[in-house]
Amino acid sequence: MKAASLLSVLCLTLLTTCGEKEAAAVTPGPPLPVASLRAVAPFPVGAAVSISLLKNNAAYRRVMTTEYSSVTAENAMKFGALHPGATTYNWTDADYLVSFASQNNLRVHGHTLLWYNSLPGWVTTFQGDSAAWENLMRTHIQTVVGHFKGQVQGWDVVNEAIDDAGGLRTASLWRQHLGDRYIDRAFAYAHAADPAALLFYNDYGHEYSEARRLGILRLVNDLKARGVPIHGIGLQLHTSSNISDARIATAITSAAATGLRVHVAELDISMNPAKAATATFTAALAAAQKVKYKALAQTYKALPAAQRYGLTTWNVGDADSWKRNDCRCPEWPLPFDDTYQRKPAYDGLVEGLQ
Repeated sequence: MKAASLLSVLCLTLLTTCGEKEAAAVTPGPPLPVASLRAVAPFPVGAAVSISLLKNNAAYRRVMTTEYSSVTAENAMKFGALHPGATTYNWTDADYLVSFASQNNLRVHGHTLLWYNSLPGWVTTFQGDSAAWENLMRTHIQTVVGHFKGQVQGWDVVNEAIDDAGGLRTASLWRQHLGDRYIDRAFAYAHAADPAALLFYNDYGHEYSEARRLGILRLVNDLKARGVPIHGIGLQLHTSSNISDARIATAITSAAATGLRVHVAELDISMNPAKAATATFTAALAAAQKVKYKALAQTYKALPAAQRYGLTTWNVGDADSWKRNDCRCPEWPLPFDDTYQRKPAYDGLVEGLQ
């Protein structure tokens, strides 16, 4: 064989061999683990947090710093926590949260400026005419929003003002002393204190009560029609396995039909709605929870991008959830288990977000 021909054969052999090795090198293997929720979500994904756990539990803090892009104070920004005395504000825990968020590139959502619950004794026993009550409300809202101006992107201005029949809640001290339009003025005061902040009305029951859902939508649309500076609607979605995916989807899409931003604000999915004391978290329950988280995330992701303020779970791991204390029963409502390991629910959330 001539030298030139031999060289050609040698080159061809080498190219073929190299090509086979290259092809073998790029053969797809098993999918890599998801880096984090914040890495796959096209909008902010967050959790409400306990300040004590954030300070003292390393695993809890690790999940917050690696998985999420948004954070809400579970209790630290409620009226009773921030404003325990008529002339006393306690900023310690809320400031800690805002500082933590800044250090870890997390958005902060403020919860909540006005609620009929979690009020300090000095408010529930306050004596004064409507002007004094107005001053109390205005001062609290503008002091709190002003303190966090430029640091808190959005606020739940008014929380749970609708009753189970779909009307305004009569048990609210704010309505009793200030009338139905206290809600309008609360939003106006918050807007004046920080014009850049996004302002939300937040409530529960959208997915299980037609009366509540329609009442909430009526309130929000009326606020818009009157020119009140409202930017979003918060759906708590403390929901459960016995609520159909269709009902949850209706709750989300009807909120979006207002044209406002939509926040899935306090998400958890109960897997023991019967509150059975002997219930256990079986593989079947885990799989069912995965399906529900996926369906919810898919519905939310399908909203117009400009309306997707974010999706927030109410705390991080199952052991931290309010549900266990509320029902005094076994519960597993969140994407992470008692030791902050990812559950199938986490996988469902990821699949719905991708």
